[in-house]
Amino acid sequence: MPKRLTEDQIARYRKDGFCHPVPVLTAAEAAACRADLERYENEIGQPLDFPEKSKPHLLFKWADQVAHHPAVLDAVEDLIGPDILLYHITLWTKEAGTPSYVLWHQDGAYFFLEPAEQVTAWVALSDAPVEAGCMHVLPGSHEGPWRDHVDDLGPDNMIKRGQGIPGLEAERGVPMPLKTGEMSLHHTKLIHASGANGHTDRRIGVGLSYIPAHVRPYAEPKPTALLVRGRTHHDDFIMEERLTAPETSAARAAHKAAVSRFRARQDAGSKVAEAYVAS
Repeated sequence: MPKRLTEDQIARYRKDGFCHPVPVLTAAEAAACRADLERYENEIGQPLDFPEKSKPHLLFKWADQVAHHPAVLDAVEDLIGPDILLYHITLWTKEAGTPSYVLWHQDGAYFFLEPAEQVTAWVALSDAPVEAGCMHVLPGSHEGPWRDHVDDLGPDNMIKRGQGIPGLEAERGVPMPLKTGEMSLHHTKLIHASGANGHTDRRIGVGLSYIPAHVRPYAEPKPTALLVRGRTHHDDFIMEERLTAPETSAARAAHKAAVSRFRARQDAGSKVAEAYVAS
């Protein structure tokens, strides 16, 4: 019997590559996470950006709590089994009235993991209606091949590498609006995108990339991952340690090392890497 999802939600995920909405955080939990995030943003005087928005679970209490939330992990377990690694997290914040966007893409195109069984849990820390630029998906596209991606380093593209699938500009897709505390789940090969935020509030979401523990990485350098439930199956990842003291020098060192490895894998051969070398 499933722990969190319904049989219909599981069937839809298998068939279409996604399901939503799934209630996971209480209103109080979501508000506390947002408050902790925005407390830090107020301290630094700007919205959280790279590199801290990558793998924030290694730095911040709010991200660690979302990553380990029982309701999130129960739903993920319903899809990929009881032995779960967290491969990556990205914070996706679109400020109200801004043109930020994410091109049509597949999450796993540059993750270099096999088999392709990653599930992305996208948890809303604020309302994400259609007008706020919620995620849109192409149902069933996870059953197709990996698509060629190109680099688009436009200033409003939220993906640091800027990857996108050419030729899909006219696609509208199916929207996945969410309320605060809800999440969506989608397959690593599912093609998805999101548009600008025309809403009156920030659209704050956390994208968590979970993989079953038998999945292995390929390509260099060796990546990091965090065991969040069950047991490991091999030693092909450098295992992260769960955050104990947020925002400390030790946490920052662990975060920097993990993000450095992730970016080296993610950006290999990209315009981002070329620009970095040139600078």
